[in-house]
Amino acid sequence: MPPGLFLLLLLAGLVLRKRWPKASMTCLGLGVAGFWLISLPVAVEWEARVIERDPPIAQTDWPSLTQQADAIVVLGASRERNDPAWEGDVSSAMGIERVRYAARIAKVTQLPILISGGSPLSSPPSEAELMTEVMEKDLGVSVKWQEKNSRTTWENATLSASILKPAGVKRIVLVTQAFHMARARWCFERQGFEVIAAPMGFMGTPSGKPLGGWMPESKAIAQSMILLNEAIGLVAYPLAYR
Repeated sequence: MPPGLFLLLLLAGLVLRKRWPKASMTCLGLGVAGFWLISLPVAVEWEARVIERDPPIAQTDWPSLTQQADAIVVLGASRERNDPAWEGDVSSAMGIERVRYAARIAKVTQLPILISGGSPLSSPPSEAELMTEVMEKDLGVSVKWQEKNSRTTWENATLSASILKPAGVKRIVLVTQAFHMARARWCFERQGFEVIAAPMGFMGTPSGKPLGGWMPESKAIAQSMILLNEAIGLVAYPLAYR
């Protein structure tokens, strides 16, 4: 995965420069070009427009969700480890963005909330518990269910289904980042849910960056990696979970 791939190309270019100069120049050129491309905000916008397939829900339409759905489902989004200010792990910024958006919808619709997210790369508390703390303590919105064991988006769906279906929930408002929505919606639809996509955090909109987004920046590298990972997931999930 980039950027490791581009580092390997640069390394190969240096190693091969004496014995195979043409191959060396090719590797160096691909490595530099690759780094430059993934660091461009405008490239992030182009990639995101391909992956972000679901439109946002207009805020004027939020009240109608009361008749269209039975619950709101919010997906976990990693964590920050051992923050001294909070004396422990906290939800990631991306997770807090999802919780904030879901809380706004919940205040309008009064729909019950499920938060799904386990501890795939660390010990408890789960992502669901960390996000619930933000939802309840900071935003004043109660969470009815927590799914605390999932490690992947597919498990978000399957394990949430085991909680929601016995409660009679068949239609959900699904909250996650726009780049993640297509794969997440596919997973929940495979569990038999009628999904109303509520994406947020769009990357495919004009960024307003200097030089129209053609000036490299470090944030774009991280965003490019997120989008590339999602593109791979969109291809791999239908193959892995037929």
